[in-house]
Amino acid sequence: MSTELKSTALEQIHIDMGAKMVPFAGYNMPVQYSGLRQEHAAVRNQAGMFDVSHMGEFFVEGPDAIPFLQKVTSNDVSKLIPGKIQYSCFPNEQGGIVDDLLVYCFSEVHFLLVVNASNMEKDWNHLMKYTEGFNVELQNRSDEYSLLAVQGPKATEILQGLTDTQLDSIRYYNFVVGSIAGVSDAIISATGYTGAGGFELYVRNDSAASLWEAILEAGEPHGLLPAGLGARDTLRLEMGMCLYGNDIDDTTSPLEAGLGWITKFTKDFISSEKFAAQKAEGVTKKLVGFEMIDRGIPRHGYEIAKDGAVIGRVTSGTASPTTGKNIGMGYVPIALSAEGSEFEVLIRNKAIRARVVSLPFVKKS
Repeated sequence: MSTELKSTALEQIHIDMGAKMVPFAGYNMPVQYSGLRQEHAAVRNQAGMFDVSHMGEFFVEGPDAIPFLQKVTSNDVSKLIPGKIQYSCFPNEQGGIVDDLLVYCFSEVHFLLVVNASNMEKDWNHLMKYTEGFNVELQNRSDEYSLLAVQGPKATEILQGLTDTQLDSIRYYNFVVGSIAGVSDAIISATGYTGAGGFELYVRNDSAASLWEAILEAGEPHGLLPAGLGARDTLRLEMGMCLYGNDIDDTTSPLEAGLGWITKFTKDFISSEKFAAQKAEGVTKKLVGFEMIDRGIPRHGYEIAKDGAVIGRVTSGTASPTTGKNIGMGYVPIALSAEGSEFEVLIRNKAIRARVVSLPFVKKS
């Protein structure tokens, strides 16, 4: 198995801009440019642009596209109409999560699945197992597409000068195919992983560099900064958004993770009977958000304890740039999942007090 890192179409641009590059999900990716806190603040207050071209793009086409997707995803694909997007997950046979994803509907016979880079091969193999009996064709076109995420309250204003598409008419979790900065057939998607608003732009690799440069130029007067994966992680955590491999994985159920809203029992899908039983009986543990009461930053993997006994683990944690508080998420028994419940996070063998709070940590204005 090759250990050589893959490159996005923008890798050399990031290096030339002085970005700190790190291995991530098999790719050489920018983790920060000017600094995590500056980039984080730019996205919250003005705008930031991320290269997230490492994400995977699978196309599903054919007469049985909807029945196939109904089987392999937890959400109800039949509710989609062209131009709409759905957040969903691939359940596994054991009642866990293979991956979380976005489902884009072009037509009832044409869909795009956007999956996590770290799970691309696993997701593809999982989907191929279930194609038998369905008249569908799957194409993995991940290596053909680049993905730029322009996020923040000024994202619409910045991008509007580059396109004839009326961006403020694209509602959240909707998309259009249009031209932007001279790049035709771009997928302009009102989605993001920051909670700050904005768009994600899917273009062919040979158009990525020109689009990146055009957005940087248009955004400069508005305070837009290029942003790396470090800020992307702190931004998504402030919004209580799950990160695959941290907050959800092959062993966690969507119900435990607070994703019951994407788990629809109006249809039959992989592990639906397991999840229905779990819903009827009630889950025994739950993913919660918490703030540290005493000083200390929670990190992924730290143990959570109550009265000296380990009861869970931290799945994500950071010092929140927006709130100034130390925050985290983790799985705890149902009895300790209510807002206001207290427990301890074990940080360097010290029990540091924490309190459950409602998500997201940063409320949308």
